[in-house]
Amino acid sequence: MLKRFGKKTAVRDLDLEVPTGTIYGLIGPNGAGKTTSIRMMLDIIGPDSGTIELFGSPDIETGRERVGYLPEERGLYQKMTVLEHLAFFGELKGMRRKDALREARTGLEEVGLAERTDDKIETLSKGMAQKVQFLGTILHRPDLLVLDEPFSGLDPLNVDLFKRIVLERQRQGATILFSTHLIEDAERLCERVCMIAGATKVLDGKTSDVKASTGRREVAISFEGDGSFLEAPGLVERVADHGQYVEVRMVEDGDPQDLLERAVRAGTRISRFELVEPSLREIFIEKAEEAGLSAEDESEDASEEEAA
Repeated sequence: MLKRFGKKTAVRDLDLEVPTGTIYGLIGPNGAGKTTSIRMMLDIIGPDSGTIELFGSPDIETGRERVGYLPEERGLYQKMTVLEHLAFFGELKGMRRKDALREARTGLEEVGLAERTDDKIETLSKGMAQKVQFLGTILHRPDLLVLDEPFSGLDPLNVDLFKRIVLERQRQGATILFSTHLIEDAERLCERVCMIAGATKVLDGKTSDVKASTGRREVAISFEGDGSFLEAPGLVERVADHGQYVEVRMVEDGDPQDLLERAVRAGTRISRFELVEPSLREIFIEKAEEAGLSAEDESEDASEEEAA
């Protein structure tokens, strides 16, 4: 897919497939082109070139009722009651009113809003309103759940609540397309990821394969005493200090055992020495730098994406 706004390219040659039943992460910094990509997939805006299929069909309209979409820009009808609002959303997706009311009450109980069914939306806190919008997205039990920055502005307890509900929906057979600039969230949730930077895809595949593709592992070390053993240019490529521990990247073909022997010879007391995979964040930064993508590129795309 390709999408331009004026002279700016918001999405460039994006090609991806979301496997049925997976949690698929569309990740990257703000302004990378994630929201524009989602809007094209759902036929909210059209691509300048390329084709889109939903549930294996180019006729996106026929599959629309099988999709639940939570946009990044939240919007609720402030004068409606919570229950009326959810029932209305359910009916828009083809549900019978009595079924929508039943699912709405069940959902409100699940998210701790059972006592607010008759309250108007305008009386809710921001967190409560986000719960209602989320329930409206999943009420009709969609086959495809598209979540654009779903955890934005939520406290940790509600983030965990949303994650539990998303995982339960997946266990029931739903496919989840999850867009976020918070790469750590995607790393914990997603089986597959597509990384976008500066409107361009830089990685796509199973999360485990993406990590394995780097061909290296990091070493996490906690120690007391002399840290001079880390000063080994022929063995250590980089050291990142995280306070309670350091994360060491070995040079290509560097043996972590050699580093451990250096620490022992230096008399350093080691309390943790663990081989760890590189994080998606680290991989993303590397791939973006390799592609020559800059923060300026991303901010230009962001302005165009917001205009969309």
